[in-house]
Amino acid sequence: MFSIQSIEAKYFIKNYNVPLYSIILLDDESDISVNFVKYKTKEKSILFLSPYQNLKWLGSTSSKVKLLQFHGDFYCIEYHKKEVACNGLLFNNIYLQPYISLNKIKFQEISQLIDKMEKEVGTNKRFSESVIKSYLQLILAICSSEKDEQLGNKLIQQANENELFIFQDLLELHFHKERSSSFYANKLSMSLSSFSKKIKSQFEKTPTQLIQERVILEAKKLLHLTFKTVKEVAIELNFDDEFYFSRYFKKEVGLSPTHFREKAGLSIVAK
Repeated sequence: MFSIQSIEAKYFIKNYNVPLYSIILLDDESDISVNFVKYKTKEKSILFLSPYQNLKWLGSTSSKVKLLQFHGDFYCIEYHKKEVACNGLLFNNIYLQPYISLNKIKFQEISQLIDKMEKEVGTNKRFSESVIKSYLQLILAICSSEKDEQLGNKLIQQANENELFIFQDLLELHFHKERSSSFYANKLSMSLSSFSKKIKSQFEKTPTQLIQERVILEAKKLLHLTFKTVKEVAIELNFDDEFYFSRYFKKEVGLSPTHFREKAGLSIVAK
């Protein structure tokens, strides 16, 4: 349900894919892959992973990382979204990089909060969940505020890239039915080649990757946040049948929709 570890990165992030939310403090520069997209983090970065996001450590390293993990049943980010505003900012956003870089003071502040959590768990067999949740909520609030500020600066720099914002709007509007890159290129009156290059340059992902990730993200939400059956989810996402949907989901996530729901659980906000 909840755990904290300090581990040499190379020993546990070779092929990391678990049913937990993960917050990973990276003291050194790191080469990683999240859902098969490569990133190079700066020093003093914090990585945020949702359940069953695939993480790989690229290259050799002897650096240690702090790993904080929690299950959705322990702390539901959807339920607490008004307090910390992290869902869609730190977690569950296909358009943003899955980490933030902090200055030394902010990074140390987060690290100290995790140390306090570790001390609470280690010295008290019946540790207070409310204390741990309060520390966790503070970490998420600080990081959400920091990423929101960084994102605001980035959006100002990209103000002239109107096609990128239009594409995001189009994808949010049509992803249920349209899973072809050419559909979105045509909507933007761009050649498929130019469209693909521009999207890849901005998001470090191809249009196909973004479309697939958006479909899978919605599928995960429906499986975790509602009581809809796999068949109902398949229908809502415009798949021909639940078996094709299950194959599509398993190829991207690594396990079937049914298995995902069993491991991730049904959220307390499910309805």
